[in-house]
Amino acid sequence: MAAELKKNQIIELEITDIGVNGEGIGKYEGCTFFVKDAVIGDSVKAVITLMKKGYGFAKMLEVIRASSCRIDAPCPNARRCGGCQIMEMSYEEQLRFKEQKVKNNLEKIGGFKGIPVLPVIGMEVSKVPIRYRNKMQFPIGKDKEGHIVAGFYAGRTHSIIDTEDCLVAPEVSNLILAAVKTFLAEYKISVYNEKTGQGLVRHLVLRTGFRTGEIMVCMVLNGESLNENSYTQNVDIDAAFVDKLANLSQEEMGEAECGKPYQISSICINTNRKNTNVILGREVRCLYGQPFIYDEIWMNGEEQRLRFKISPLSFYQVNSLQMEKLYATALEFAELSGTETVWDLYCGTGTISLFLAQNAGQVRGVEIVPAAIRDAKENAKMNGITNAEFFCGKSEEVFPEYMRMQQSTHDEEDGAGRNSQVTGKTVVVLDPPRKGCDRVLLDTLLETGPERIVYVSCDSATLARDLKILSDGEGKPFRYHVEKVQPVDMFPNSVHVECVVLLERMES
Repeated sequence: MAAELKKNQIIELEITDIGVNGEGIGKYEGCTFFVKDAVIGDSVKAVITLMKKGYGFAKMLEVIRASSCRIDAPCPNARRCGGCQIMEMSYEEQLRFKEQKVKNNLEKIGGFKGIPVLPVIGMEVSKVPIRYRNKMQFPIGKDKEGHIVAGFYAGRTHSIIDTEDCLVAPEVSNLILAAVKTFLAEYKISVYNEKTGQGLVRHLVLRTGFRTGEIMVCMVLNGESLNENSYTQNVDIDAAFVDKLANLSQEEMGEAECGKPYQISSICINTNRKNTNVILGREVRCLYGQPFIYDEIWMNGEEQRLRFKISPLSFYQVNSLQMEKLYATALEFAELSGTETVWDLYCGTGTISLFLAQNAGQVRGVEIVPAAIRDAKENAKMNGITNAEFFCGKSEEVFPEYMRMQQSTHDEEDGAGRNSQVTGKTVVVLDPPRKGCDRVLLDTLLETGPERIVYVSCDSATLARDLKILSDGEGKPFRYHVEKVQPVDMFPNSVHVECVVLLERMES
C-alpha cells in the first residue's frame, strides 16, 4: 500500500504518538507519517512532503478534530518558527512527553529497564511558560525586498522569520532588537549574506541577568567595527550605536524578575569572520561598560546566593529560574558531607562548582574555554570561596592526566610496589555538551572509580549511550549502577529536556 503513496497527496491521519523532535505520528494505509505541529489525539488533514521506504513526512493542512492536549499557541509564529516545536501542546502534556522521551532513550539506546525516572521538574506556571530565556541570539539579514529582518530561523531552514515579540524572550530583549533594526536601517549598515560571505552584521546576542537586571548587548560582526561597510560618512557608528541604546527609556525597559530595573551594563562587538554556523568568534571588544555582566543564583530560597560574572563566550544555563532547581538537584545527588574531593568536569564559569564547594572539602573544575576559566576563578574570588581551583583544557585530557599522576604518587608511596587503585572519597560531576562525554574520560572513570558520579545532561540520547558504558564497565576495575534520573524542564515549548543522574560505584 505504502508504495502507492506519493508526494503532494492529501491524507487524513489519527495522531497516536510523538516523535523525538515533537512531530505527531500517525499511520495511513500501513505507512507511518511524521507531521509537524500535530498533537497526540489530533485528527488531521495533511499533505505528503517526502516519502521513504515504509514511512514519510507530511505537512499539516487542517485540524479536523482537536486533541484535548491541544492549545492555542500564544505566539503567532509558533508553527513557522524552529525554536518552539511544541508550543501548541498543553504544558502538562509537554512534561509527560519529555518524561517518556527520557525513558524511551534509556531503554532503547542504553538497554536499561526499571530505572527510576522521576516526574519532570517543570516551571511553576498554570499555562505555557514564556519569557524564560536569559540569552537570545537573533540572526540578522534582509528579506526579498531588501528590508532588514531579525528574529529566528524557520524550522529546518536558514530563512529568517522577522520577529517583533519573541515570547520566550524577556520583553526588554524585544525592545532592544527593535532599536537595533532601526539603527542598522538608519545608518545603512550592511548585513551578512551566508551564501556570499559578504556583509557586516551577523547576529545580535543579548544576555540578561534575571536576578540583577543587568543586560549585555553583543553585536556579532564579519569585522571589527560598525564603521566598516557603512555607507554613512564622517560619523563614528560605534559611538552612535552606544548612544542609541543609552537613550532607551527606563520606563520602556521595565523591571527584571527580581524587581530591579533593567539596565544595559555592557555593549560589545564580537568578531566572527568564519563561514560557519557557530555564532560567536573569539575576539570581543567592549564599546560601553564592561565586557561582562553579573547575575546571581539563589538556592534554598535566598539562603545560598552566589554572584557570577558572565562574558559573551561564557556558558550559563539559559533558564535562570529552572537552573536553580537543576543545581539544587545536582547538589542533593552529590550527597556531600564536607570532606569529599569533587571534580566538576565541563565546568563552564564554575556555576555548579561553587555551589558544590560550599559542602565539599575541595572542588576542581575543568573547562576548555579560557575565558570561562578566567571567569570561574574570578567568580570564586568574588564569592569568597577558597577551596575551588580551575584548570583550562579538555576534561578528557586534564582529568586522566591528573589521576595518572595521583596513581603514580600512590605507587611510589607503596613500599611493596602494589598497584593500588585511587579509591578515596571522590565525587565527579559531569555536565558535557550535547554530544556527551569523550570515551577516554569514561574509561578513566571506570579505571579510577570515584565513589559517586552526578551526570547532568542536555541530551537524553547521548546520556543513555554514556550510562550504558559506565554501567557495563567493559572489563575495567569498576562499573556504576544508575540509581535514579531526574528530568528538569529547562526549555519549555521545545523538545529538549535536561536530566540529572545519580550513579554509584560498584566493583566489576
